Amino acid sequence: MKQIQMTKTTSFSLINTKKIIQLNDIWTSYDSKNFALEGINMSIDRGANYAIVGQSGSGKSTLLKLMNGMMIPSKGTIKIDYVTPNIKDKKFKKMMHTIGYIPQSLGLIKNSTVLENVLIGALPRLSTIQSMLKKFPENEVQEAKKIIKQVGLEGKEDRKAYMLSGGEKRRVAIARAFMQKPTILLADEIVSELDHVTAREIMDLIADAQKRLNLTAIMVHHDMQLALEYANRVAVIKEGQKILEIGVEGDTIVDFQTGDMTTDQIMEMYKDEPKK
Repeated sequence: MKQIQMTKTTSFSLINTKKIIQLNDIWTSYDSKNFALEGINMSIDRGANYAIVGQSGSGKSTLLKLMNGMMIPSKGTIKIDYVTPNIKDKKFKKMMHTIGYIPQSLGLIKNSTVLENVLIGALPRLSTIQSMLKKFPENEVQEAKKIIKQVGLEGKEDRKAYMLSGGEKRRVAIARAFMQKPTILLADEIVSELDHVTAREIMDLIADAQKRLNLTAIMVHHDMQLALEYANRVAVIKEGQKILEIGVEGDTIVDFQTGDMTTDQIMEMYKDEPKK
């Protein structure tokens, strides 16, 4: 094998890795007594569609908050492109705009229009004065309108958020995230409470953008069937622990983490879980 000699003048501006998100032995507590997550290990490929499935209170949303820097683990390490997520850290703040986060509540401003909500995603690119006055350059406005069309809301730019249906509100939240021009999308129960048809329309929308933009999507789900249908990998969380990591290759469910469960057992795990 040929070896390359490195000199002192060699410089690197970027380390690129196939693994965009890495969690190593993560433990997290909200009250310093009980752990919401215990010993979580995850390694997520760049450009992957990764699903986190589990029952209510299992720790799914906590995982997204850790990846977004909103929470700090009690123990263990997290790296997002070699940077430790922490919203108080200057280095992480510089890359926060590359992480699109959609909470369960969606975070829309109900009395603002669709266009105004989507333009919020452009705020990190504005100057301090522009940001304070919410004075958006024309190119940003046109980009927002383009994304609104892509998510199927053309003609509804001036409609107030509170006037929209549940599916439409989710499309606005997705459009706002896309407006950030992210490399990572974190979505928490984005299709909960939607009918099957609308849920798949939303998932198709994200899957299409994920492929076009090489977006890494990490999505929290309640529905195991839906997760397996769209995701490259599915992590199953139970009582704060990752008990399985599975994927689909053709018509086969592949076990990436020893679980010794049959396909039927995996599919039955959340079959009777009530909708939120």
